[in-house]
This record gives sequence, C-alpha cells and structure tokens, in this order.
Amino acid sequence: MRHLILGGARSGKSRLAETLAMESGERVVYIATAQSGDGEMAQRITHHRERRPAHWGCVEEPLHLAATLASQAAPGVCLLVDCLTLWLSNLLFAGAAATQAEAGQALDCPVFSGETEALFTALPTLPGRIILVSNEVGCGIVPMHPVSRRFADEQGRLNQRLAAVCERVTLVAAGLPLVLKG
Repeated sequence: MRHLILGGARSGKSRLAETLAMESGERVVYIATAQSGDGEMAQRITHHRERRPAHWGCVEEPLHLAATLASQAAPGVCLLVDCLTLWLSNLLFAGAAATQAEAGQALDCPVFSGETEALFTALPTLPGRIILVSNEVGCGIVPMHPVSRRFADEQGRLNQRLAAVCERVTLVAAGLPLVLKG
C-alpha cells in the first residue's frame, strides 16, 4: 500500500506520517532525503531524529530514492520517505536542471529525469507499506525566480503523478488530515 501525505510547511504532515508508521505494527525504515547544508537545516534534521523511535531503521539518501526503496521494501516493512520535496530539490541542483531553468531552457537533465522516472517505475512494484511525505507548493503565488518556478512546476507534476499511483492520498492542514483518496 502506498500512501502520499501532502501539506504545507509545518502543517503536521511528517508527524502524521510518523504516527501512521508507528500504528502500522510493521518494522519501520525511515528514508531521509534532507542534507545538512547549514545550521538551521541541521537543527531540523536533529529535531526529526529525536522524535523518531530509536528502534526504527534509518537510511539517508538524498538522490537515489528508487534504488533505496527497492533495496529496503519487503512484506511486513513500512518505509517512510520524508520528504520528496527535499529530494526533488536535491535532484534539481545535482545536475543541470537548475542551470537550465535559470537560462530559460527546457529541462534536459539525465539525473533529474532518470531518478524521477525510476521512482515511478519502481513504486507500483514494491512490496510492503510505503508512506511518502511531500509539500503541496501549488497554493501560493507563482514564484518570481525562474528556478523557483521550475521547482514549483516540477513539484506539482511529481505530486500529481504520485497521487495517481498511490492507493491513499491525505492532505494535512493545521495538523488536521483530510483524506483525498482511499
């Protein structure tokens, strides 16, 4: 079963995902996509680590999500991916996608397209429970900067495609879940 949890920043989406993982009764493996690029981000990562149960497994993978999911997925295992927004941002800056957006060029980045397509190929075939956390960035204004616009567009496309392949989709606002699918 695949469950996509969407929400804005500090909406409660990660807390909901963690609660659902705990309640699953399955062995939980937390797949963290964040990278500690500055002190504030390091504090966020520490906060997430401290509130997770010590017996959960943890894999830190900023780029190769599909391969990590494939290596960790199994019957009786709950994989919690937090979060796809950071993963997408990592992909955008790992290859030429950000530079292409800055120059107003079409997206032609093998790292970006290869990893996103690998996720959509792998996801429907994986055993076990998979909980995916992602930001809903489409409720605000259109960003002024080309890279920010590209990111918002790609995040929206990613969320739409994930919602189509997940059996359950939940939107979280103010800590309250609203089931959109399933």
